[in-house]
Amino acid sequence: MIELLAPAGDLEKLKIALQYGADACYIGGESFSLRARASNFTLEDIREATEYAHARKKRVYVTTNIIPHDEDLIGVREYLEALEVHGVDAVISASPYIIDLAHRHTSLEIHLSTQQSVTNGYAMAFWKRRGVKRIVLARELSLTEIEAIGKTDDTDIEVFVHGGMCMSYSGRCSLSDTMTFRDANRGGCAHSCRWIYELSSSDKTYDKPFSMASKDLSAYAFVPGLIDAGVSALKIEGRMKSLHYIATVVSTYRRIIDDYRQYGRIDDLESYAHELQKAENRPAAAGFLRGMPGPEEQLFEQSDRRPTQVFIGLVRSYDPMSEEAVIEQRNHFQIGETLEILHTDGSVESFLLEGMTDEDGNAIEVAPHPKQRIRMKIPFPVEPNAMVRKR
Repeated sequence: MIELLAPAGDLEKLKIALQYGADACYIGGESFSLRARASNFTLEDIREATEYAHARKKRVYVTTNIIPHDEDLIGVREYLEALEVHGVDAVISASPYIIDLAHRHTSLEIHLSTQQSVTNGYAMAFWKRRGVKRIVLARELSLTEIEAIGKTDDTDIEVFVHGGMCMSYSGRCSLSDTMTFRDANRGGCAHSCRWIYELSSSDKTYDKPFSMASKDLSAYAFVPGLIDAGVSALKIEGRMKSLHYIATVVSTYRRIIDDYRQYGRIDDLESYAHELQKAENRPAAAGFLRGMPGPEEQLFEQSDRRPTQVFIGLVRSYDPMSEEAVIEQRNHFQIGETLEILHTDGSVESFLLEGMTDEDGNAIEVAPHPKQRIRMKIPFPVEPNAMVRKR
């Protein structure tokens, strides 16, 4: 059975990811993680996260995937031991030192980070001998190469299928550190590759702006092939993404996986592509899965894409007798618009918004204030944490 692994930047996002179909979440603690700004789980938060997940027979992994300098290693052993006490199912690591510490002093399952750039079966066998249970493969592999690697060993392999792609080899970038003294390999990436540069030579300055970023990864069409290749886990990227992004992307991949396992085929990939587009604000491509990417898979010029703002609210409660829902507003909407509900099972239902009130019962025409609580009639049952969107 293949695992769907989702990101979570905080407890609310973790709960949303699991409710919308993730089998496991990966999170970052306050130390030793590559996403420093998205790693705000205290040890107490981690304990709560694991209890919530385990009650639903799901799993939690903690990233300890920095490439550490000597000063970064203070307290690593104690932290790993605390993670074990708090019920974490695995740690995701890149440093041989951290992996050895986890292996010697805890019984934690160890997953090898993509930062180690495993691209062949020999490397996979090496890390297996070092006590690693799962290998997160390098992102620079085609589906054909992944299939070949999977046949060399029974080690679990994990593959990225959706989210941001680093322009450097599996994230091993020194651009940010060189330009801003923020080391991407120690959690401080400034995303310098996405900055807009003026490109010039000794005798010419080019008119168009230039960046070095790649398009985001969207590999929904490759899920059947990855399942057939024996991949153990499909990973979604985005610990800093919104609740709506997590709910939409996780539920879509959940449905793709389940449909393929049940029917042995996917008849309508375009419907999944359309759903994923509702959560995107950057161009996407298939990365290396088809083979070497071409210029069309890069962002060499400035993109003018912006968030779609289709996500307008989160269901907080619903009274089936009155058909009244309490919505926490996130983006502007008004009476007369056709809205849709993304349910936690991934299904979508639409309705016409004919009226709404504020918390005090005053009729309102427009919902302009973020986080405002609004009451509205929805003519079908909705569950807490269902997403309200513009159709």
